[in-house]
Amino acid sequence: MEKINLNDIVGSNAYEQKRADFRREIIDLKKHRRVSVGDKVSLVFENRATVIFQIQEMLRAESIRDLDKIREEIDVYNELIPDAGELRATLFLEIEDQTDLRGELLKFLGIDERVFLRIGGEHMVRARFEEGRSKEDKISAVQYITFGLTPDEAEALRERDASLVVDHENYHAEVLLTPATKAELLSDLG
Repeated sequence: MEKINLNDIVGSNAYEQKRADFRREIIDLKKHRRVSVGDKVSLVFENRATVIFQIQEMLRAESIRDLDKIREEIDVYNELIPDAGELRATLFLEIEDQTDLRGELLKFLGIDERVFLRIGGEHMVRARFEEGRSKEDKISAVQYITFGLTPDEAEALRERDASLVVDHENYHAEVLLTPATKAELLSDLG
């Protein structure tokens, strides 16, 4: 998938004029790109449109107008754009009861070894997590993950059912991908 460059980003005035429509488009797009795996884990599979939206929103929220700082934001967010044979997603640990947020998050330590894309009965693709978002005594509620698929796994995804699986000692959930979500992921793979 093509990475984002400065020409893909519009200035703040132009963005304000198109923001409401663009936001509706992204919300609609994410209906098929957001997958809840149980009640505490969800993934949003990223593509160019979702990442451009995140960049534009960050520039808006932080009032960033300096071209060098905009380029820095683009470089950071380009890490969410999948390379060939990959799917990339933002994983959210959704803790509703905020009274012991740290304690609840710590229950998910080790999740970085326990998230999979199951394709048919023969393929289990383990998610690779971005380093530095989890330590012995700390874990972020937002994680960035990559599923690297071999050509055989990508072909199997086209032909078979697929599920997202979290198989952690403190959290077990699995969800079958809908045909619409699977179609989105297949378009990411090209």
